[in-house]
Amino acid sequence: MQSSRFSIRLVKIAGLIAGLVALTSVVGCRRSGAPAPGVWAEVNGRPILREQVERILHSHGPASQAADPQETLSFELNILDELINRQVLLDHAVRSGITVSEAEVDTQVARLESPYSKDTFEKQLEAQGMDMSMLRQEIRSNLLVEKLLNRDVSSHVNIKQAEMQAYYDRNKASFNVPETSYHLAQILVTPYPMHGLNNLKNDDAKTPLTAERKIQALYARLRSGADFSTVAENYSEDARSAPNGGDLGYVPESALKKNPELFKIVTSLPVGGMSGIIRTSSGFHIVKLLGVEKAGQLPFSDASVQQTIRRTLGDEKEQLLKAAYIEVLRDSDKVRNYLAERILKDAGEPLP
Repeated sequence: MQSSRFSIRLVKIAGLIAGLVALTSVVGCRRSGAPAPGVWAEVNGRPILREQVERILHSHGPASQAADPQETLSFELNILDELINRQVLLDHAVRSGITVSEAEVDTQVARLESPYSKDTFEKQLEAQGMDMSMLRQEIRSNLLVEKLLNRDVSSHVNIKQAEMQAYYDRNKASFNVPETSYHLAQILVTPYPMHGLNNLKNDDAKTPLTAERKIQALYARLRSGADFSTVAENYSEDARSAPNGGDLGYVPESALKKNPELFKIVTSLPVGGMSGIIRTSSGFHIVKLLGVEKAGQLPFSDASVQQTIRRTLGDEKEQLLKAAYIEVLRDSDKVRNYLAERILKDAGEPLP
C-alpha cells in the first residue's frame, strides 16, 4: 500500500460516508489505441476516470490542494494506484464466485442511516455527489473486497508465540506503565441540544427535564441487565465514545484526580462495576470500570500485553500479505496506467 497520507485505503464500511470513492460502474471499454478523454487507467478493459481521482483528492479538503503542481500530481498518482488495486480486487472477487446479498447491503445502509434523519442523510449523500443507488453499489463493492481479503489473506494470518516474545523483548520499554490508568466507559446525557450527535438512535435529551428522565430510564435498563456497550451506542450523547460503546480508553490516575468526586467513585468500583448516576456541569454520567492497569513493568504473561502484541503483529503481517496478494493479482490482470505513462512522456509536467 502507498504510504502517502493522501493515498486512499480500501474503504471499510464504518467509514464509508467520509471516504466514498463513487463512480465504480463501467462506462465503457476500449480494446486498443489511445484512451478516451478523461480515462486515466484501465483494468481488464474497465476504465478508471480522472473525475474519480479528483473527487477523492478534493474530499481531503484544502490540505490536499498542494501549491506545487508536481506534488498534486504525485497525490493523484497514488490515488489512482489505489483505485487500480481496488478494481483488480473487485474483478477477482467476481471471478471467484464471491457474492453479496441484498440483505447484506440493506444491513449496511441501515447502519449508515441510523444516526441521521432521512433528510440529513440525503444531504450527506448529496454533499459527496452520490445518491442511494450509488451508495448501495459502493457498499456492495466494499463487501465483495472485504470478503475476498478475509478469505484469501486475513484468514491466513498466524502469529506464533515466539514472534510475540521477540516483539516484547525488543519493545520492553513500551510496556512500562508510568502511572496507574483506569479503563473506563461512560454513558453521557446532556441537558442541552448536542451538535454532532453520534448515537445509533439519534436520541438527544435537549432539556434538563428530559435529560434527567432519560438518564433515569437508561440506569433502570442497566440495573435490569441491559448491556452497557449497547445502551451507550444507542443513547449516549458523547459523540466521541458512543460509537465505541462508550469506551473512553485508559484514563491516567493524574487526570482522574483532577475531579476528586469522580476519582473516588472510580477507585471504589470493582473491575466490571458500574457507578450510579453522576451529575456534573456537562450533564449526567454513568461510568463503568472495564479494567485497571497498574504502574510498573507489565510482564509478557499479562493478557493485555499479549493482546496488544498479537494485534500489532497481526496488522503488520496482514498489510504485508495484502500488498503481496494485490501485486500477484495485478501481474495476472491487464492493467494500463495512462496517467503514469503520460507523466513519463511529459517528464512530469503538470496536466492541463
